[in-house]
Amino acid sequence: MGDRLEIRESRKAVMLGTLAGWLMKLWCATLRFEVEDRARLATREGPVIYCLWHNRIFSVPAAWRRVTRGRDLRVVVLTSASHDGAMLARAVGVFGLGSVRGSTSRRAVAALVALRRALQEGTSVCVTPDGPRGPRYHFQAGALKLAESTGVPVVPVHVDFTSAWALRSWDGFRIPKPFSRVTVIFDEALAVPRGLGETDFDAWRVRLEGLLREGVKDLTESDLKR
Repeated sequence: MGDRLEIRESRKAVMLGTLAGWLMKLWCATLRFEVEDRARLATREGPVIYCLWHNRIFSVPAAWRRVTRGRDLRVVVLTSASHDGAMLARAVGVFGLGSVRGSTSRRAVAALVALRRALQEGTSVCVTPDGPRGPRYHFQAGALKLAESTGVPVVPVHVDFTSAWALRSWDGFRIPKPFSRVTVIFDEALAVPRGLGETDFDAWRVRLEGLLREGVKDLTESDLKR
């Protein structure tokens, strides 16, 4: 039980994560961004729950900064309690984003409590609903439970690349090639009703999964069957 509650973070993970964050920042400076703010983040008041696929996160912090430039907005990103999660937490920290450590397999309850507290304090949260281990492009229920229980709207985030490398990881993590075009859409905010029954809850999960999949041009039959 103690191991499942443990947050793993080594000096090496901290250093590599911070370095990765600065490399991401420099890398994103070469990209040609097209950002669409359907959620009206530039003027919106109150927190939201950002949802995007795990393999799309590389360029989103930089895109979010462009949309919210000049506003003092707070966001925390849910990252796993593993060493990889520690690296991601440090990387997004370079962009001024906080983090909450936990996943479905480790510190799930503690992470959910921390996310709810953040939302209550006016801080938005960012969740990758197919992370940290997949299946890829499958919307797990945690983000939906968070939205239903707090009344905070969900903002689906779509990311498309004209040219990108796909890593040989479980999610096929995408890294846009330098000087390529990246399109990021912060879609319209969706308010999830409270007190959903089992059937309605699953219908909402399928709806959100479908919305996020609409922005994925490389979706395969194997992704749908997992």
